Amino acid sequence: MTSASEAWPALEFEELQWQSRYAEHGPRAARRTTLHERYEAAVPPSIAHRALRLSDDVAVLADEASTALARFDTSLASEVAPFAALLLRSEAAASSQIEHLTASARQIFTAELGGVGKRNASEIVSNTRAMRTAIELSDQLTTDTVLAMHEVLMEHDRRHEAGRFREEPVWIGTSGRSPVGAQYVAPSWERVPALVDDVMAFARRLDLPRLAQVAVTHAQFETIHPFTDGNGRTGRALLQAMLRSNELTQNVTVPVSAGLLTDTDGYVRALTAYRRGEIEPIIRRVAEASFEAVANARELVDEIASIRARWRDALTARRDSGVWRALDVVARQPVLNASALAAGMGVEPKNAYPHLDRLVEAGILARKNEYQQGVIFRNDEILRALDAFSARAGRRG
Repeated sequence: MTSASEAWPALEFEELQWQSRYAEHGPRAARRTTLHERYEAAVPPSIAHRALRLSDDVAVLADEASTALARFDTSLASEVAPFAALLLRSEAAASSQIEHLTASARQIFTAELGGVGKRNASEIVSNTRAMRTAIELSDQLTTDTVLAMHEVLMEHDRRHEAGRFREEPVWIGTSGRSPVGAQYVAPSWERVPALVDDVMAFARRLDLPRLAQVAVTHAQFETIHPFTDGNGRTGRALLQAMLRSNELTQNVTVPVSAGLLTDTDGYVRALTAYRRGEIEPIIRRVAEASFEAVANARELVDEIASIRARWRDALTARRDSGVWRALDVVARQPVLNASALAAGMGVEPKNAYPHLDRLVEAGILARKNEYQQGVIFRNDEILRALDAFSARAGRRG
């Protein structure tokens, strides 16, 4: 008996020729090095007009996960300001961690201020910007949207061309020098533009179960691997854009990557199964990740709410005092300077200093003079909550 998911076409392959840029020349090299070798590259199917046929249990699971995402998002509708920014950064950090890019919350927020520190933190900041771009462009699920996300993600990486499709082979395997014998070789670069147009046409359809559509779009995008680097992070930014476009989220970024991070081996297996024509494993994995993300994010939200309640108890001020607006900025940006606070409050920097002094006196902020950055203020409670969120997600696969 065949399952519903087997109706989806598997990858085909084509044989291509590889000429190594590392090939040596001369009599001795000729005995050791083959200049021209053959390898097989993937040829993904066109999916723009394909139907999604799901078994009953996977269809129910995806529907329940969609409901969980929407309910969590709706529950924060009246409190978007303090949580939207933190959840967006948490999603970007988790997506980066899947690519082995890790940094503490403090390092990430310091990098946002322009601090000199871990390169990983700077790359996570770029990923946060790419996620934000994805959300802003979620009503335009086009090839240009994908390129815009990638351009923001890679704009500071001189090793790769930001916002441009690759014009060379990419592969997954033990050798960085040759695709010959690689575990997976992505489609030839000449095929990439048409393949991305096709998957984005699939992403824009209105006749598909929403979370299943998101999962399959993501798997197809990762199969295409349209860039020399940043494919995973761009693909997960696209996933967030689709959640917003499909109205599963409207207020905040639910950190689904944190859910995927709890079982990265399962995530990779699901992507591999998709390439064999099995769509249900990736749909199931994205649905499970959504449940895990909602539970983890709810714990973070509750912890931050408790922290903010303690702040209100520790601070005495008039109801119309600007210090309450300053607290709102600190809640979403727990490492900041006077300029950052002023920008968040919409005031001149000179008017931010009295609020900073007040919050230091109340024990809410700690002041530190950082090398090359001047005076920086931080709230360690929020930073610990964010690091605890990352630890709960973990990397168990």
